[in-house]
Amino acid sequence: MFNKVIFVGNLTRDPEIRYTGQGLAVASFAIAINTRIKQGDEWKEETLFIDVSVFGKQAEACGQYLNKGNPVLVEGRLRERRWESEGQKRSKFEVVSQTIKFLPKRGGESFKGSQDGFSAPDEMTDLEPF
Repeated sequence: MFNKVIFVGNLTRDPEIRYTGQGLAVASFAIAINTRIKQGDEWKEETLFIDVSVFGKQAEACGQYLNKGNPVLVEGRLRERRWESEGQKRSKFEVVSQTIKFLPKRGGESFKGSQDGFSAPDEMTDLEPF
């Protein structure tokens, strides 16, 4: 089966970094994707919110260089999470990232690390550990 998605969007919150029992970094954040749709004679804006999980060195780089509002290109695969809450079965989809590309902000603003002489990596890849 083929399962690949590519999204470009802006972070809705700062990445949350945590570590597995084996010391592997995991970053979680969401991106907002805005799309303009024509309905009749009017253009409407539609926003889609996507949860993203990133592993390894990419996760650490996301935690170091990304903030709420930063644009990113996310390439990965869809995964469905299922759980039960208060007797009801629930599920949601998220992207497990294989590649994160840091994009420049509109107006040429750079990432938070660049003012200190550091620049965000162009692209980092790590495969999911499982």
